[in-house]
Amino acid sequence: MLNTKSTIGKNIKNKRNKLGILQDKLSKLADVTYNTIIKIESGANTNPTIETMPKITKALNVGV
Repeated sequence: MLNTKSTIGKNIKNKRNKLGILQDKLSKLADVTYNTIIKIESGANTNPTIETMPKITKALNVGV
């Protein structure tokens, strides 16, 4: 059974792919490290910080 945290990375990756944005570009748009994006999307980081998520969602033009 998947929980909300395990779907965060999948949702980010899906939206990023729909927009045609590479992980490197998203990291720059969101002003977070490339490694952070990789860890979130891969599921290695299932609990991104309260500071990181708004930056990523703003860069993807979606709500938290």
